[in-house]
Amino acid sequence: MTPLTFGRIQTAMVTPFHTDGSVNYDEARRLAAHLVDNQRNDALVINGTTGECPTTTDAEKRALLDVVIAEVGDRAAIIAGVGTFDTAHTLELAHAAEDAGADGLLVVTPYYSRPPQDALADHFLTVAEGTGRPIMIYDIPHRSGIPVETATMIEVAAHPRIVAVKDAKGLVVESAKVIAATDLAYYSGDDAMTLPLLAVGGAGVVGTSTHFTGVATREMIEAFLAGDVAGAIARNAALLPVYTGVFATQGCLLVKAGLAARGFSPGGVRRPLLPASPDQAAAFVAVLESSGF
Repeated sequence: MTPLTFGRIQTAMVTPFHTDGSVNYDEARRLAAHLVDNQRNDALVINGTTGECPTTTDAEKRALLDVVIAEVGDRAAIIAGVGTFDTAHTLELAHAAEDAGADGLLVVTPYYSRPPQDALADHFLTVAEGTGRPIMIYDIPHRSGIPVETATMIEVAAHPRIVAVKDAKGLVVESAKVIAATDLAYYSGDDAMTLPLLAVGGAGVVGTSTHFTGVATREMIEAFLAGDVAGAIARNAALLPVYTGVFATQGCLLVKAGLAARGFSPGGVRRPLLPASPDQAAAFVAVLESSGF
């Protein structure tokens, strides 16, 4: 196991839907191939928040993994979102993802019930002990309601199957402390924080805008790693309008609007989400175009 089990560039892929709201598996195959072959992703996160995992059934999650792994699993790592606020259900999803052939598991901080830090550690360690795949912890307190505190992250990092973090906490100093104390690979969960996180030892990004910016983001990361800091800063500056613009509302809404404007058929979203408004969609497409995407 190495810190770069999942590579540098990953996209949290949207889940395409038909007009009747059912999952469009053919379009999922097409989009996955585009992200790997044209946007140069090392890995795809399937059934994450951007994939609307709160509204897809367990059976849909498994079927989506099956088709994506069949399409691109020979040339990219597939990470399955399996985290829920229920440890037992998280384990059920983890076992199903293992059975499908997923390369890794994304486990979000249990939300709503807000477990204290000792219970949080127990949750992650129980999932790690009950599965055979490497785990990426998803630390996103503005959604989950609680952070994975620095001491807790260092504690659970001792487990050999906990290998990475999707860091959407926005506290680079705390991330730097964990990076210094562990072998965890830290991936930015906020596209605009990728370069700052790289500066303290981060590994890369689990992106949303990388549906469109994968190649350019890879170039930025490679420039930084090659010692061309000025070049990386310039590339980051050019990418910032897209990195921030994709989150002008819920990210999957604008990703789907951008994909639709580029000939894909991502479909709508499931309630309680509603599609991006015409003004929101037009503004994001304008940002893509003015930024060269």
